[in-house]
Amino acid sequence: MRAKNLIYLLLFLMSFTACAQDKNPVNKNNTHEVVVPELTNPWGFVFLPDSSILITEKEGKIIHFKDNVKKEIKDLPEIYVRGQGGLLDINIHPDFKNNGWIYFSYASPKGEEKGGNTAIMRAKIENGSLVEKQLLYKAEPNTTKGQHFGSRIVFGKEGCLYFTIGERGNRDENPQDITRDCGKIYRLNADGSVPEDNPFVNSKDAKKAIWSYGHRNPQGMELHPDTKEIWTHEHGPKGGDEINIIKKGKNYGWPIITYGKNYSGTTITDETTKAGMEQPIHYWDPSIAPSGMAFISSKKYGDWKGSLLVGSLKFSYLNRCELKDGKVVKEERLLDGIGRVRSIEQGPDGYIYVGVENLGIVKLIRN
Repeated sequence: MRAKNLIYLLLFLMSFTACAQDKNPVNKNNTHEVVVPELTNPWGFVFLPDSSILITEKEGKIIHFKDNVKKEIKDLPEIYVRGQGGLLDINIHPDFKNNGWIYFSYASPKGEEKGGNTAIMRAKIENGSLVEKQLLYKAEPNTTKGQHFGSRIVFGKEGCLYFTIGERGNRDENPQDITRDCGKIYRLNADGSVPEDNPFVNSKDAKKAIWSYGHRNPQGMELHPDTKEIWTHEHGPKGGDEINIIKKGKNYGWPIITYGKNYSGTTITDETTKAGMEQPIHYWDPSIAPSGMAFISSKKYGDWKGSLLVGSLKFSYLNRCELKDGKVVKEERLLDGIGRVRSIEQGPDGYIYVGVENLGIVKLIRN
Protein backbone atom coordinates (compact mmCIF):
# COMPACT_ATOMS: atom_id res chain seq x y z
CA MET A 1 0.00 0.00 0.00
CA ARG A 2 2.85 2.36 0.84
CA ALA A 3 4.43 1.76 -2.56
CA LYS A 4 1.10 2.40 -4.27
CA ASN A 5 0.61 5.64 -2.33
CA LEU A 6 4.14 6.71 -3.19
CA ILE A 7 3.44 6.15 -6.90
CA TYR A 8 0.28 8.24 -6.67
CA LEU A 9 2.24 11.01 -4.92
CA LEU A 10 4.95 10.96 -7.59
CA LEU A 11 2.37 11.05 -10.37
CA PHE A 12 0.65 13.98 -8.66
CA LEU A 13 3.90 15.90 -8.31
CA MET A 14 4.85 15.19 -11.93
CA SER A 15 1.44 16.35 -13.08
CA PHE A 16 1.72 19.52 -11.01
CA THR A 17 5.15 20.29 -12.42
CA ALA A 18 4.01 19.69 -15.98
CA CYS A 19 1.02 21.95 -15.49
CA ALA A 20 3.23 24.64 -14.01
CA GLN A 21 5.56 24.54 -16.99
CA ASP A 22 2.82 24.27 -19.59
CA LYS A 23 0.17 26.51 -18.05
CA ASN A 24 -0.03 28.81 -21.07
CA PRO A 25 -2.23 27.33 -23.79
CA VAL A 26 -0.80 26.60 -27.23
CA ASN A 27 -2.28 28.49 -30.17
CA LYS A 28 -1.73 26.33 -33.25
CA ASN A 29 -3.31 28.78 -35.71
CA ASN A 30 0.01 30.30 -36.67
CA THR A 31 3.10 29.32 -38.57
CA HIS A 32 6.32 30.88 -39.83
CA GLU A 33 8.38 31.57 -42.91
CA VAL A 34 12.18 31.57 -42.72
CA VAL A 35 13.43 34.93 -43.99
CA VAL A 36 17.12 34.81 -43.00
CA PRO A 37 18.35 31.21 -42.79
CA GLU A 38 21.33 29.59 -41.09
CA LEU A 39 22.00 31.84 -38.11
CA THR A 40 23.49 30.52 -34.88
CA ASN A 41 22.47 33.08 -32.28
CA PRO A 42 20.78 36.17 -33.77
CA TRP A 43 20.98 38.16 -30.54
CA GLY A 44 19.59 41.35 -32.07
CA PHE A 45 18.49 42.73 -35.41
CA VAL A 46 17.14 45.96 -36.85
CA PHE A 47 15.54 46.94 -40.13
CA LEU A 48 17.14 49.71 -42.17
CA PRO A 49 15.08 52.23 -44.19
CA ASP A 50 15.57 50.14 -47.35
CA SER A 51 14.09 47.10 -45.48
CA SER A 52 17.44 45.31 -45.37
CA ILE A 53 18.45 43.95 -41.96
CA LEU A 54 21.46 44.34 -39.69
CA ILE A 55 21.87 41.26 -37.50
CA THR A 56 24.22 40.56 -34.61
CA GLU A 57 25.58 37.07 -34.10
CA LYS A 58 26.64 36.62 -30.49
CA GLU A 59 29.96 35.08 -31.55
CA GLY A 60 31.04 38.51 -32.80
CA LYS A 61 29.61 39.23 -36.24
CA ILE A 62 27.37 41.94 -37.69
CA ILE A 63 25.61 40.66 -40.79
CA HIS A 64 23.93 42.85 -43.40
CA PHE A 65 21.13 40.90 -45.08
CA LYS A 66 19.99 42.48 -48.33
CA ASP A 67 18.45 41.00 -51.47
CA ASN A 68 18.72 37.52 -49.91
CA VAL A 69 22.49 37.87 -49.51
CA LYS A 70 24.37 37.92 -46.19
CA LYS A 71 27.49 40.09 -45.98
CA GLU A 72 29.63 40.34 -42.86
CA ILE A 73 30.52 43.86 -41.70
CA LYS A 74 34.22 44.33 -41.01
CA ASP A 75 36.33 46.23 -38.47
CA LEU A 76 34.30 45.53 -35.33
CA PRO A 77 35.84 46.36 -31.92
CA GLU A 78 37.41 43.61 -29.84
CA ILE A 79 34.61 41.51 -28.34
CA TYR A 80 34.82 39.40 -25.18
CA VAL A 81 32.94 36.18 -25.93
CA ARG A 82 32.27 34.22 -22.76
CA GLY A 83 29.14 32.57 -21.40
CA GLN A 84 26.25 34.95 -22.07
CA GLY A 85 28.61 37.64 -23.28
CA GLY A 86 29.53 38.54 -26.84
CA LEU A 87 28.02 40.78 -29.49
CA LEU A 88 24.54 41.62 -28.25
CA ASP A 89 21.85 44.09 -29.34
CA ILE A 90 21.75 46.54 -32.25
CA ASN A 91 19.61 49.56 -33.14
CA ILE A 92 19.71 52.65 -35.35
CA HIS A 93 19.36 56.35 -34.62
CA PRO A 94 15.81 57.71 -35.11
CA ASP A 95 17.24 59.97 -37.83
CA PHE A 96 19.37 57.24 -39.39
CA LYS A 97 18.41 58.31 -42.92
CA ASN A 98 20.30 61.55 -42.41
CA ASN A 99 23.09 60.68 -39.98
CA GLY A 100 23.79 56.96 -40.54
CA TRP A 101 24.48 56.11 -36.87
CA ILE A 102 24.07 52.53 -35.69
CA TYR A 103 24.31 51.56 -32.02
CA PHE A 104 25.24 48.19 -30.60
CA SER A 105 26.00 46.60 -27.25
CA TYR A 106 28.72 44.04 -26.64
CA ALA A 107 30.95 42.52 -23.99
CA SER A 108 34.18 44.49 -24.10
CA PRO A 109 37.56 43.55 -22.57
CA LYS A 110 38.61 47.21 -22.52
CA GLY A 111 39.99 48.11 -19.07
CA GLU A 112 42.69 47.10 -16.63
CA GLU A 113 41.00 44.06 -15.09
CA LYS A 114 40.77 40.66 -16.76
CA GLY A 115 37.50 39.61 -18.33
CA GLY A 116 34.94 41.99 -19.75
CA ASN A 117 31.80 44.00 -19.19
CA THR A 118 29.00 45.49 -21.25
CA ALA A 119 29.76 48.41 -23.54
CA ILE A 120 27.77 50.61 -25.92
CA MET A 121 29.29 51.81 -29.18
CA ARG A 122 28.01 53.81 -32.11
CA ALA A 123 29.46 53.78 -35.60
CA LYS A 124 28.64 54.17 -39.27
CA ILE A 125 28.98 51.69 -42.12
CA GLU A 126 30.93 52.56 -45.23
CA ASN A 127 31.95 50.06 -47.91
CA GLY A 128 31.06 47.15 -45.67
CA SER A 129 33.13 48.29 -42.67
CA LEU A 130 32.48 50.11 -39.41
CA VAL A 131 33.86 53.66 -39.41
CA GLU A 132 33.74 56.60 -36.99
CA LYS A 133 33.51 54.16 -34.06
CA GLN A 134 32.73 55.89 -30.76
CA LEU A 135 32.64 54.10 -27.40
CA LEU A 136 29.72 55.73 -25.56
CA TYR A 137 29.71 53.72 -22.34
CA LYS A 138 31.73 50.93 -20.76
CA ALA A 139 30.61 49.33 -17.50
CA GLU A 140 33.24 48.75 -14.83
CA PRO A 141 34.90 46.71 -13.48
CA ASN A 142 35.63 43.81 -15.79
CA THR A 143 34.98 40.32 -14.51
CA THR A 144 35.60 36.85 -15.89
CA LYS A 145 32.10 35.76 -14.86
CA GLY A 146 30.06 34.70 -17.85
CA GLN A 147 26.57 35.72 -16.80
CA HIS A 148 24.17 38.66 -16.86
CA PHE A 149 25.51 41.15 -19.40
CA GLY A 150 21.99 42.40 -20.34
CA SER A 151 21.63 44.05 -22.89
CA ARG A 152 18.99 45.81 -25.01
CA ILE A 153 19.01 49.21 -26.70
CA VAL A 154 15.98 51.47 -27.23
CA PHE A 155 15.51 55.13 -28.13
CA GLY A 156 12.94 56.95 -25.99
CA LYS A 157 10.31 59.40 -27.16
CA GLU A 158 12.64 62.30 -26.34
CA GLY A 159 15.44 60.82 -28.45
CA CYS A 160 17.60 59.58 -25.59
CA LEU A 161 19.33 56.22 -25.69
CA TYR A 162 18.28 53.66 -23.07
CA PHE A 163 20.23 50.45 -22.50
CA THR A 164 20.33 47.63 -19.98
CA ILE A 165 23.25 45.98 -18.19
CA GLY A 166 22.77 42.91 -15.99
CA GLU A 167 24.28 42.64 -12.52
CA ARG A 168 27.09 40.40 -13.85
CA GLY A 169 26.54 37.70 -11.21
CA ASN A 170 27.28 40.06 -8.31
CA ARG A 171 23.81 40.44 -6.85
CA ASP A 172 24.90 41.44 -3.36
CA GLU A 173 26.84 44.55 -4.39
CA ASN A 174 25.86 45.85 -7.82
CA PRO A 175 22.08 46.20 -8.28
CA GLN A 176 21.31 48.30 -5.20
CA ASP A 177 24.37 50.56 -5.30
CA ILE A 178 24.11 53.55 -7.64
CA THR A 179 27.85 54.21 -7.29
CA ARG A 180 28.50 50.92 -9.09
CA ASP A 181 27.74 49.77 -12.61
CA CYS A 182 25.60 46.72 -13.43
CA GLY A 183 22.06 45.73 -12.53
CA LYS A 184 20.86 49.03 -13.99
CA ILE A 185 19.05 50.68 -16.86
CA TYR A 186 20.95 53.66 -18.26
CA ARG A 187 20.03 56.77 -20.25
CA LEU A 188 22.34 58.83 -22.44
CA ASN A 189 21.96 61.44 -25.11
CA ALA A 190 22.49 60.03 -28.58
CA ASP A 191 26.08 61.37 -28.63
CA GLY A 192 26.93 59.61 -25.34
CA SER A 193 26.68 62.63 -23.06
CA VAL A 194 24.64 62.43 -19.86
CA PRO A 195 21.28 64.22 -19.92
CA GLU A 196 21.01 66.98 -17.34
CA ASP A 197 17.69 65.63 -16.07
CA ASN A 198 18.95 62.11 -15.28
CA PRO A 199 17.89 61.21 -11.72
CA PHE A 200 21.33 60.85 -10.12
CA VAL A 201 23.38 63.56 -11.80
CA ASN A 202 23.65 65.44 -8.50
CA SER A 203 24.20 62.39 -6.29
CA LYS A 204 27.71 62.05 -4.91
CA ASP A 205 29.77 59.31 -6.56
CA ALA A 206 26.75 57.98 -8.46
CA LYS A 207 27.03 56.68 -12.00
CA LYS A 208 25.38 59.64 -13.71
CA ALA A 209 24.00 57.62 -16.61
CA ILE A 210 21.77 55.46 -14.38
CA TRP A 211 18.03 55.79 -15.03
CA SER A 212 16.76 52.98 -12.75
CA TYR A 213 18.34 50.30 -10.58
CA GLY A 214 17.68 47.06 -8.72
CA HIS A 215 17.63 44.91 -11.86
CA ARG A 216 18.93 41.38 -12.39
CA ASN A 217 19.39 40.69 -16.11
CA PRO A 218 17.08 42.59 -18.49
CA GLN A 219 17.17 41.05 -21.98
CA GLY A 220 14.03 42.67 -23.31
CA MET A 221 13.21 46.37 -23.69
CA GLU A 222 10.76 48.21 -25.91
CA LEU A 223 9.06 51.58 -26.25
CA HIS A 224 5.29 51.22 -25.88
CA PRO A 225 3.79 52.44 -29.18
CA ASP A 226 0.94 54.35 -27.51
CA THR A 227 2.04 55.43 -24.02
CA LYS A 228 5.72 55.85 -25.02
CA GLU A 229 6.75 54.27 -21.72
CA ILE A 230 9.84 52.09 -21.53
CA TRP A 231 8.89 48.46 -20.90
CA THR A 232 11.40 45.77 -19.96
CA HIS A 233 11.52 42.18 -18.91
CA GLU A 234 14.27 40.50 -16.99
CA HIS A 235 15.41 37.06 -15.99
CA GLY A 236 14.64 36.02 -12.45
CA PRO A 237 16.50 33.18 -10.79
CA LYS A 238 14.37 30.03 -10.36
CA GLY A 239 11.01 31.69 -10.95
CA GLY A 240 10.41 35.41 -10.81
CA ASP A 241 11.03 36.55 -14.41
CA GLU A 242 9.45 40.02 -14.54
CA ILE A 243 7.85 42.59 -16.82
CA ASN A 244 8.41 46.15 -15.63
CA ILE A 245 7.46 49.63 -16.75
CA ILE A 246 10.58 51.70 -16.14
CA LYS A 247 10.29 54.96 -14.26
CA LYS A 248 12.90 57.62 -13.58
CA GLY A 249 15.10 56.91 -10.56
CA LYS A 250 13.06 53.97 -9.29
CA ASN A 251 14.34 50.88 -7.50
CA TYR A 252 13.09 47.55 -8.91
CA GLY A 253 14.14 45.56 -5.89
CA TRP A 254 16.63 42.88 -6.87
CA PRO A 255 17.74 41.04 -4.76
CA ILE A 256 15.92 42.56 -1.78
CA ILE A 257 12.55 41.51 -3.15
CA THR A 258 11.84 38.79 -5.69
CA TYR A 259 9.27 36.16 -6.60
CA GLY A 260 12.05 33.67 -7.38
CA LYS A 261 14.36 31.36 -5.48
CA ASN A 262 17.94 30.19 -5.84
CA TYR A 263 18.48 27.54 -8.49
CA SER A 264 19.05 25.08 -5.65
CA GLY A 265 15.55 25.81 -4.38
CA THR A 266 16.71 27.68 -1.29
CA THR A 267 15.25 31.06 -0.37
CA ILE A 268 16.84 34.32 -1.52
CA THR A 269 14.48 36.48 0.52
CA ASP A 270 11.07 36.08 2.14
CA GLU A 271 10.01 39.49 0.84
CA THR A 272 8.17 40.10 -2.42
CA THR A 273 7.22 43.69 -1.61
CA LYS A 274 8.95 46.53 0.18
CA ALA A 275 8.31 50.24 0.57
CA GLY A 276 10.24 52.28 -1.99
CA MET A 277 10.61 49.38 -4.41
CA GLU A 278 8.60 48.88 -7.59
CA GLN A 279 6.40 45.87 -8.26
CA PRO A 280 6.49 44.12 -11.64
CA ILE A 281 3.31 44.36 -13.68
CA HIS A 282 3.67 40.63 -14.32
CA TYR A 283 5.94 37.77 -13.32
CA TRP A 284 6.44 34.17 -14.40
CA ASP A 285 6.82 31.21 -12.08
CA PRO A 286 8.30 28.95 -13.32
CA SER A 287 10.70 31.05 -15.31
CA ILE A 288 10.35 31.07 -19.09
CA ALA A 289 13.83 32.63 -19.56
CA PRO A 290 12.62 35.66 -21.54
CA SER A 291 14.58 37.27 -24.35
CA GLY A 292 13.46 39.72 -27.00
CA MET A 293 10.38 41.92 -26.80
CA ALA A 294 8.02 43.65 -29.23
CA PHE A 295 4.56 45.16 -29.33
CA ILE A 296 2.18 44.44 -32.17
CA SER A 297 1.04 47.87 -33.34
CA SER A 298 0.08 47.00 -36.93
CA LYS A 299 -3.18 45.58 -38.27
CA LYS A 300 -1.51 42.53 -39.82
CA TYR A 301 -2.65 40.22 -37.01
CA GLY A 302 -6.23 41.30 -36.41
CA ASP A 303 -7.25 41.33 -32.76
CA TRP A 304 -3.67 40.61 -31.68
CA LYS A 305 -2.97 44.30 -32.17
CA GLY A 306 -1.80 45.81 -28.87
CA SER A 307 -0.31 42.52 -27.65
CA LEU A 308 3.14 42.22 -26.14
CA LEU A 309 5.38 39.47 -27.51
CA VAL A 310 8.14 37.89 -25.40
CA GLY A 311 10.46 35.09 -26.44
CA SER A 312 11.04 32.02 -24.28
CA LEU A 313 14.53 30.58 -24.35
CA LYS A 314 13.68 27.82 -21.87
CA PHE A 315 10.50 26.48 -23.47
CA SER A 316 11.15 27.43 -27.12
CA TYR A 317 8.11 29.49 -28.04
CA LEU A 318 6.87 33.02 -28.64
CA ASN A 319 4.68 34.20 -25.77
CA ARG A 320 1.75 36.47 -26.65
CA CYS A 321 0.64 38.61 -23.73
CA GLU A 322 -2.77 40.23 -24.05
CA LEU A 323 -2.81 43.55 -22.23
CA LYS A 324 -5.54 45.54 -20.55
CA ASP A 325 -4.93 48.73 -18.56
CA GLY A 326 -1.21 48.01 -18.43
CA LYS A 327 -1.63 44.47 -17.08
CA VAL A 328 -1.21 41.03 -18.62
CA VAL A 329 -4.67 39.42 -18.66
CA LYS A 330 -4.02 36.45 -20.95
CA GLU A 331 -1.08 34.51 -22.35
CA GLU A 332 -0.67 31.95 -25.11
CA ARG A 333 2.13 30.15 -26.90
CA LEU A 334 2.83 30.93 -30.54
CA LEU A 335 5.36 29.06 -32.70
CA ASP A 336 5.43 26.41 -29.99
CA GLY A 337 8.61 24.31 -30.10
CA ILE A 338 10.33 26.42 -32.76
CA GLY A 339 13.55 26.76 -30.76
CA ARG A 340 15.15 29.24 -28.38
CA VAL A 341 13.61 32.60 -29.22
CA ARG A 342 16.28 35.27 -28.82
CA SER A 343 15.04 38.46 -30.51
CA ILE A 344 11.79 39.97 -31.83
CA GLU A 345 11.04 43.00 -34.00
CA GLN A 346 8.06 44.39 -35.88
CA GLY A 347 9.20 45.09 -39.42
CA PRO A 348 8.41 48.15 -41.55
CA ASP A 349 5.81 46.00 -43.34
CA GLY A 350 3.92 45.48 -40.07
CA TYR A 351 4.82 41.80 -39.74
CA ILE A 352 6.55 40.32 -36.70
CA TYR A 353 10.01 38.85 -37.21
CA VAL A 354 11.62 36.50 -34.71
CA GLY A 355 15.28 35.55 -34.25
CA VAL A 356 15.57 31.87 -33.31
CA GLU A 357 18.83 30.21 -32.30
CA ASN A 358 20.18 27.66 -34.78
CA LEU A 359 17.46 28.53 -37.26
CA GLY A 360 17.49 32.17 -38.35
CA ILE A 361 15.01 35.02 -38.57
CA VAL A 362 11.44 33.97 -39.29
CA LYS A 363 8.25 35.86 -40.13
CA LEU A 364 5.22 35.14 -37.93
CA ILE A 365 2.15 34.19 -39.98
CA ARG A 366 -1.31 33.99 -38.45
CA ASN A 367 -3.49 31.37 -40.14
